[in-house]
Amino acid sequence: MAVYAYTRVSTDRQANEGESLDVQQRTITGYAMMHGLAVERVFVERGVSGSKPLGERPAGADLLKVLQTGDVIITAKLDRMFRSASDALSNLEDLKRRGVHLHMIDLGGDVTANGIAKLVFTILSAVAEAERDRIRERVATVKADQRARRRYLGGSVPFGYRVSEDGALVEHEAEQQAIREMREARAAGRSLRAIAAQIEARGISISHVGVKQALSAAAR
Repeated sequence: MAVYAYTRVSTDRQANEGESLDVQQRTITGYAMMHGLAVERVFVERGVSGSKPLGERPAGADLLKVLQTGDVIITAKLDRMFRSASDALSNLEDLKRRGVHLHMIDLGGDVTANGIAKLVFTILSAVAEAERDRIRERVATVKADQRARRRYLGGSVPFGYRVSEDGALVEHEAEQQAIREMREARAAGRSLRAIAAQIEARGISISHVGVKQALSAAAR
């Protein structure tokens, strides 16, 4: 039987400072000693988001590869190992099938051997996933507000605009005039390539794909 520890921090800053990792490892070491276990190896996940499934993280994938029947995994908290209910439960079932014990200290111990612990595990996994959904909704709301106020959100600057010093999208008059010409030409039945050639003749470089994107953005 081998005993493994799993720790994770989600940002490079936390990983470099090490405080969060140290706290997790000390918690795991103390728990192992209380239960007469000796941790053989610590799998450390540095600067990796919990939104990634365990098997797609570097240390997580390595951990899953070395496990044998009878092995024990100890992690300090549910959210250090899983943030998705589906990932948590699928891994839990796989570990039970392989005869591996998973101890989550914040849930009171071995969640593969106790029916009540598994129930708590399931509930908290769902809560963690719901929290991630709420975070995504908040981010989407902020981005929608920024988009409505024409704030630059990163990536390619849309045709017809420039980014001001305060981060706002401001209209570029020559390209805005080009967009108006594109719309008129398209309404007259001209092809995207013909429109692109028409605009380039005015000294503004744009491809037929760029014309399509500019017209789609203008229609929104």
